[in-house]
Amino acid sequence: MEGDPAKGKELFNSLCAACHKRYKRSTGPALNGVTGRHEREWLYQWIKNSPEMIAAGDPEAVAIYEEYNQTAMTPFPQLSNEDIDNILAYVEQPKPEPSNAATTAGGENQGGGSGSGVSVEIILGILAFVLLLLIGVLVLVNKTLNRFATANNIEVVQSSKRKPIWKAFVENQFLVIVSAIFLLLASAYFVYGYLMQVGVDQGYEPVQPIHYSHRIHAGDNQIECKYCHSSARVSKTSGVPSLNVCMNCHKSISEVAPETATEDYSKEFYDGEIAKLYDAVGWDPATQSYSGEQKPVKWVRIHNLPDFAYFNHSQHVSVAGIQCQKCHGPVEEMEIMKQHAPLTMGWCINCHRETNVQMEGNKYYEKIHEELSKKYGVEQLTAAEMGGIECGKCHY
Repeated sequence: MEGDPAKGKELFNSLCAACHKRYKRSTGPALNGVTGRHEREWLYQWIKNSPEMIAAGDPEAVAIYEEYNQTAMTPFPQLSNEDIDNILAYVEQPKPEPSNAATTAGGENQGGGSGSGVSVEIILGILAFVLLLLIGVLVLVNKTLNRFATANNIEVVQSSKRKPIWKAFVENQFLVIVSAIFLLLASAYFVYGYLMQVGVDQGYEPVQPIHYSHRIHAGDNQIECKYCHSSARVSKTSGVPSLNVCMNCHKSISEVAPETATEDYSKEFYDGEIAKLYDAVGWDPATQSYSGEQKPVKWVRIHNLPDFAYFNHSQHVSVAGIQCQKCHGPVEEMEIMKQHAPLTMGWCINCHRETNVQMEGNKYYEKIHEELSKKYGVEQLTAAEMGGIECGKCHY
């Protein structure tokens, strides 16, 4: 076939991938096999100026226009015939066979197994069996030696009777008092540590009904956090984005790039999760239409403050200019979202004591900064000096 597939791939990704896929229908038709459906000269004219062909009444052009929601394809008059040949050479490549080497989530690597694929339960079972076997061997050896000594009239020397350890311990009052104090202090320490962890869910990483990779969205594709969590700028809560926000992109993106896959998450796995999204919103990628049958997605909440603690996202995001990563960690690197910070009162107070309030261009703080900076005799005010550790700020 004429054309250079490598150059065609670059052109396809930059100009065509938003509406077309090679092997399946998207906003436009699948392009693999297009040279068998249309003459090459016709394709040159269509790609360079499709609206003109539709207006002229070309039967093939009008049929495509009617089939795809009466929307004409964007014309590309800047493309030469050679460029179009390169694109056609790329899209006409045979569909690659799916790789069986890639593992999917829920497979061996995520079943709680070790790196070699053997589950922890099997390893523990083997160790327990070996331990029981050793105990049995020791018992048999002891019995054998006793029988041997009896058969050969060998006298077994018994050690002289000594006072039991527990009795000696009880009779030593000093040792009892010291041990009791030690046990009480140790118990108090561990009980206090346990109680202080109640409600602290740092590291909480639940499995969601639809797998969402922040690594791909916020990391690889550099999607701004507030594009999805738009209410964080103006509201107390950051909000869970509705599925129509997802469909702004995924109406045209039904699969991920092969290079996105990892050892734990294959391309087929990601494509399956996008299919779950389509099922939830009632979108049929084959016909590019909504069925009207929607299903609720029961997302699992990750960050959950107590009801008696007040936190306002807009105050931190819009007024203070705090980056999302300050509290949520490097979300652009997280495959599965988890709670990065402990979100305890001590953690928040330390942040308020250490963080300087940004005054430049912030009219909200101009007057109060002028008054408080004189009071404290400083140029920069921390959030604590602005009243950020007063009880009523967070508890009401």
